[in-house]
Amino acid sequence: MATAADRIGDTKVPMSLLEKGAYINYQRIEDNLVVVRDRLQRPLTLSEKILYGHLDDPQNQDIVRGVSYLKLRPDRVACQDATAQMALLQFMSAGMATAAVPTTVHCDHLIEAQIGGVKDLERAKQINQEVYDFLATATAKYGLGFWRPGSGIIHQILLENYAFPGGLMIGTDSHTPNAGGLGMIACGVGGADAVDVMAGIPWELKTPKVIGVNLTGKISGWTTPKDVILKVAGILTVKGGTGAIVEYKGPGVESLSATGMATICNMGAEIGATTSLFPFNKRMADYLNATKRPDIAQYAQRFAHNLRADEGAEYDQIVDINLSELEPHVNGPFTPDLATPISKFKDEVVKNGWPTDLKVALIGSCTNSSYEDMTRSASIAKEAADHGLEIKSKFTITPGSEQVRATIERDGLISTFEDVGGLVLANACGPCIGQWDRQDVKKGEANSIITSYNRNFTGRNDANPATHAFVASPDIPFKFSDPAGKELPPRGYDPGQDTFQAPPEDRASVNVVVDPKSDRLQLLKPFAPWDGKTPEDLPVLIKVKGKCTTDHISAGGPWLKYRGHLENISQNCLIGAINSENGEANKIKNQITGEWGGVPQTAAYYREKGIKWVVIGDHNYGEGSSREHAALEPRFLGGLAIIVRSFARIHETNLKKQGMLALTFADPADYDKLQPSDKVSVLGLESFAPGKNLTLLAKHADGSSEEISLAHSFNEGQIEWFKAGSALNLMAAKANAN
Repeated sequence: MATAADRIGDTKVPMSLLEKGAYINYQRIEDNLVVVRDRLQRPLTLSEKILYGHLDDPQNQDIVRGVSYLKLRPDRVACQDATAQMALLQFMSAGMATAAVPTTVHCDHLIEAQIGGVKDLERAKQINQEVYDFLATATAKYGLGFWRPGSGIIHQILLENYAFPGGLMIGTDSHTPNAGGLGMIACGVGGADAVDVMAGIPWELKTPKVIGVNLTGKISGWTTPKDVILKVAGILTVKGGTGAIVEYKGPGVESLSATGMATICNMGAEIGATTSLFPFNKRMADYLNATKRPDIAQYAQRFAHNLRADEGAEYDQIVDINLSELEPHVNGPFTPDLATPISKFKDEVVKNGWPTDLKVALIGSCTNSSYEDMTRSASIAKEAADHGLEIKSKFTITPGSEQVRATIERDGLISTFEDVGGLVLANACGPCIGQWDRQDVKKGEANSIITSYNRNFTGRNDANPATHAFVASPDIPFKFSDPAGKELPPRGYDPGQDTFQAPPEDRASVNVVVDPKSDRLQLLKPFAPWDGKTPEDLPVLIKVKGKCTTDHISAGGPWLKYRGHLENISQNCLIGAINSENGEANKIKNQITGEWGGVPQTAAYYREKGIKWVVIGDHNYGEGSSREHAALEPRFLGGLAIIVRSFARIHETNLKKQGMLALTFADPADYDKLQPSDKVSVLGLESFAPGKNLTLLAKHADGSSEEISLAHSFNEGQIEWFKAGSALNLMAAKANAN
C-alpha cells in the first residue's frame, strides 16, 4: 500500500496531449480498492479493479456480480457523429453549460464509400455540411473536442490519443471496447448514458460477471489476433458474453501487439460482452511511446500492480485457447459467430451452397486498420505484384485514421495496394456500417464478400439481403508466403493533416443553430410521463421472429443522414424485422382497420388514435450497435413495452432510458403463446418494484385468454425513469427543483 510520502496521485500525468487540466486519477483507484478489498476479502480480477476503482461510493456500494447496479465515475466520454447528434440534442435539453468530463465527438459515420477517399470525403462534407456545422458549434459551445471529417474512425483516434491503462470510458458506439487493447475498460452505451456522465451524474452499470480467456502458446504465421476473437465468437456465440466482461490473460498475451489486442477487444461487442480488456504489458508501453505518450507508459508501469488480475482471482467462466494451434478463421455469413477454420471453409461453402465467387475483398475498418494490419496486407499484395498478378475481386482499403493513412502513404504501402488494383477509401467507417454505394451487383443478387470488419448481419454492408458477408483477418483475401508486418512504424507515425478542433477559450459567443425547417436536425420534445393507469387491451404492433438486431430496428446506410431528426429517422422503425405472421419484413396487419402496411406507418396510426402498443421479440433482441435510435423510435411512435425472450445489454438500457418497459418472459417458452392478433394488458404497474414480476394478460382472437409472467431488471431509479417518461425528463425535473 502506498504511503503518504509516495502516493501515486502526487504525480500529475495528463490523460491526453490535447486536453488541459485533465489528469489520470490512479489515486482514486488506489483509494477505492483499499475500501473494496476490506469489504470483499477476496482477490480481484483486472476488470473488477478498474470498475471498483471508479465507484462513486465504494463504502456503501452493493457489489454482487450479475445482480447489483454500480454507480461509476468514468474518466471520459466519446461520441461518433451519427449518435452524437442525438446525444448533443439531449445534452442541450438538460441545460448544462459545459461537459463535466472530457468528451470528444468524431466524424466518421456519414462518409459514403463511392469512388475513392479524397472525392468521397469532399462529397460528404458538402452533403452533411449542416450536421457538421451543428456538431462543430455544439462541441465548441459546451467544451468538447471535435475531430473533423477525414480524421478517422473514432476507435482508432481514441487508441492513438485518449485510451490509457486503467481508465474507464463510455462511448456512443458499440465498438468502444477497442480501447481495451490499452488496458482500459471502455463500454458502448446509448446517448442518454453519455448525457448523464457529461452532466456529472454517475453512470449506472449492472455489476458484470467476468469471463477469463486464457491464452497459451504463441501467435505466428497466417494466424492473427483477429482469429482469436473469431474463435471466441464461435465458442461463446452472439449472446454468450451478455452481462460479462471478457478478460484475456495468460502467457500467450505477450505475443500480441497492442493494436492486435485492440482488434480482439473491438469485436468482443459481437458476443454481447460489456467490454473486453488485456492486462498492461510492454506491448502497450511500446504503443504509448510510439504515439508520443511516454509519460503515460511510465505512470502505468508504476501502477502495474493494479493493472493486472490478482493471483487467485475467480472467474465465472474460463475459455482456453492455444495460440500455437489456432487456425485462421472465416466467420459468417449473416452472423459473426458462425466460425469456420480455414481448413474446413471450402467444405462448408459447398455444403451450404454459399456463392463461391468472392466479388469484393474489403480490409480496414475500426477492427483491423492499424499500421501492423496494413503492413501485413501490403507484404502479401507486394508478393502478388511481384508475380505479375492483379486482384481478381474488387479490393478496398480503409485506413483507420489520418495518422495511419499518412504513415502508410509515406512508407509506400498505398502505392503497393494500388499496384494490385486496390481502391483506398476515406478514413471513415464506410462499407462496414453500410455507407457503400455499391454498383457491381443488383439488390437481391446472391454474392459473397469477405471483410476484415466486425459485423456481417443481413444487408449490413450494402443493403443487399442476398450478400453473403464473411468476416476474417485482413490477410485472408490473399495467400502467398507468411505475411510480414511491422507492429509499429520504424520511422514513427506521420500525423498527417491536423483535423482536431479544441474548444475555444471564449465559448459564450458560440451560437448553436437548429433550423426548424431542417430535415436533418430536430430539437427534441419531452416524452409524456406514465399516466398512472393500467395499460389495457393494447395491440401487438409486431411479433418478431428470429434475430432482430439494432440494424433490423433502426437501419443504417442511407438512413444515417436522419440520425439527428427523430421524426424522420422513425420512418425506418423495425422495417427489417421479420413478422412471425407472414415471414415478411415491414408488412404487418393494422389491428384496428384490418389493413396491411408498413411497421412505422401502422405504429404512427395507433399513436395518432391514442393507442399504445407492444412489440414481442425473440432471443438477444437488440444485439449489435449501441444506437439509441432503436429505442427512441418506438418510444416516439407511441410504444409502451418491448417484451422478449432476452435482451442485448445496451439496447435494454436504452429502452429504459427512454421511458419504455423492457420486459422478458419469465418462461422464454411463453413467447410461443402470444399471437400477433392478441390484445394485451400489462398488470402490476401500480406496484412496480425491483425484483417483482409483472403480468401480461393476453386476450386471443378466439375469445380465450391467459396470464403470462413477465420479468424485468428495473431498479428503483430506473422505475422512476419510466414514471417520469424518460431519464432525461427526470434529470430536468430534478434540475428545475434545485
